[in-house]
Amino acid sequence: MVDFSPPRLLRASSAYEHHIQTNHGPVSVAVYGDHDKPALVTYPDIALNHMSCFQGLLFCPEAASLLLHNFCIYHISPPGHELGAAPISSNTPIPSVDDLADQVADVLDFFGLGSVMCFGVTAGAYILTLFASKYRERVLGLILVSPLCKGPSWTEWLYSKVTSNLLYYYGMCGLVKECLLQRYFSKEVRGFAELPESDIVQACKSLLDQRQSMNVWRFVQTMNERYDLTEQLKQLQCRTLIFVGENSQFHTEAVHMTSKLDRRYCALVEVQACGSLVTEEQPHAMLIPMEYFLMGYGLYRPSQLDCSPRSPLSPFCISPELLSPESMGVKLKPIKTRLRLEV
Repeated sequence: MVDFSPPRLLRASSAYEHHIQTNHGPVSVAVYGDHDKPALVTYPDIALNHMSCFQGLLFCPEAASLLLHNFCIYHISPPGHELGAAPISSNTPIPSVDDLADQVADVLDFFGLGSVMCFGVTAGAYILTLFASKYRERVLGLILVSPLCKGPSWTEWLYSKVTSNLLYYYGMCGLVKECLLQRYFSKEVRGFAELPESDIVQACKSLLDQRQSMNVWRFVQTMNERYDLTEQLKQLQCRTLIFVGENSQFHTEAVHMTSKLDRRYCALVEVQACGSLVTEEQPHAMLIPMEYFLMGYGLYRPSQLDCSPRSPLSPFCISPELLSPESMGVKLKPIKTRLRLEV
């Protein structure tokens, strides 16, 4: 693998962007933090990148202190989704979901990373779950938001085909943006006649306007050809924390995924009055569950830190007390937690 160019400092943050040639095509990775710390790898949903998918969470001071104090964050963008991306040539083959999962492994090799924590949203959660099933020794834990794990239903397949055709013929038009916003957000923040759309929706619309429509079309095509991971879920050995908005289109799939994972090491956090993109719509609801989840790896917020964040992650069994409904925040709206712990 060859780095296309020296790392570029992104103006919107202190992250450095690397353009990397992998065995499955070029990919952009924005790196934020101290390289000596354990690695947290993120992957966003369709038509998003780290600025539009994880910025809300990382703008929460408590979440930023928890994550950035303990991790160096590697934001992987789907091919052609990075800021300022050029259109991908029509002669370039559309990658499969396996290609994208293998691309994640190539990125880890490029940076010399061993085992990492993974943090994915919807389509990105599928890619990282597939990566975890193929490279089990390289994943210490999964934090998934409104994840996909099954093949598309006929309804979703048809819906995606309509979106694909609109992208192909009309680009990032108003109807495509409305379809994507319904995928990401609850009706309350999208607005209606009596209530204007929220600032996060307006910001998301602006960022969608910057996407290359054919690059988004390619990722939609890839995800519409995904396959069912249910059987692979049973083989996963890492701890998993799943968030899903109760109004998410993928709520049922998140519950299904939770039911198939090892019940000793999996927790489902349902966020009330929220769509799929919990990281942007209700980021504060993620803090307490993530804090307790990371305690299982000896990681704490700075005020509670009693071990070096530079030391490698060494997970131990999460005690049932740490994953009790009370600890996970079931009594703190807008969170409710569904747990499956072995009796």
